[in-house]
Amino acid sequence: MPEARATWYHSRVGDSACVPIATAAVPAAIPKTTAPPRHSALVRITHWITTLCFFALLVSGAEIVISHPRFYWGEVGNNLTQPLFRLHIPASRNLVPTGYGYVLPDQNGWSRYLHFQSAWVLVFTGLLYILFSLFNGHLWKNLFPDGGDLSWPAFASVISHHLRFERPNAGDAWSYNVLQRLSYLFVIFVLFPFVIWTGLAMSPAFVSAVPTAVNVLGGQQSARTLHFFVTLALVLFLLVHVGMVWLAGFKSRMRAMITGRAATEKDMESS
Repeated sequence: MPEARATWYHSRVGDSACVPIATAAVPAAIPKTTAPPRHSALVRITHWITTLCFFALLVSGAEIVISHPRFYWGEVGNNLTQPLFRLHIPASRNLVPTGYGYVLPDQNGWSRYLHFQSAWVLVFTGLLYILFSLFNGHLWKNLFPDGGDLSWPAFASVISHHLRFERPNAGDAWSYNVLQRLSYLFVIFVLFPFVIWTGLAMSPAFVSAVPTAVNVLGGQQSARTLHFFVTLALVLFLLVHVGMVWLAGFKSRMRAMITGRAATEKDMESS
């Protein structure tokens, strides 16, 4: 009996001694399962809604421009007015002088409808993103650069990396560098508001309610011309953005914007 008790006692002590070891192993697994997403759900949703709206605006806007590919400065512009510049493409209306002996199919009806609907969806999506970003601190934590990031050495380091086309490491997937932060802020708070402003300045209903909005720009034709140029700036940003995503690892960056999961070193090597 003493031997049996000793055996039972040592087996119980051995079992209890294993408990702290198993418990200590649990926290090591927690970061892998509870790590916060790289992008929140609302950021991802608004990003893809904005993407769809922007492409719809580009397609419909191109059709609207084709109906009259001439741009003016001031309040009035028509077929008999000397344009500020013109696009050397055929028009979809035979009264527009383009130098071509034919016209393209007129798609001005559905394109204007799609353009206006996509623009309003984009406006409300942008407002939702701004309010959410202010509420949860997304702007301050992820977009506004720190004081040290605005120094010349920080700029030079980021620019040199881009000029050498160096791929970022997995750690860079969790934050934006200073050029990314400034470019995103410029698009969010300058280009998008300005493209909305110039778009509204071409609306007779809006101009009748707020005539100052178009007078400051120099007239409705000036607003149309500025709208065209700011659209080109947004397209340039889009091309650079897609190029940087491709350079950084297209699959890993797309997965982060779809699922929220950031890239790992293994993902960076395989993408």
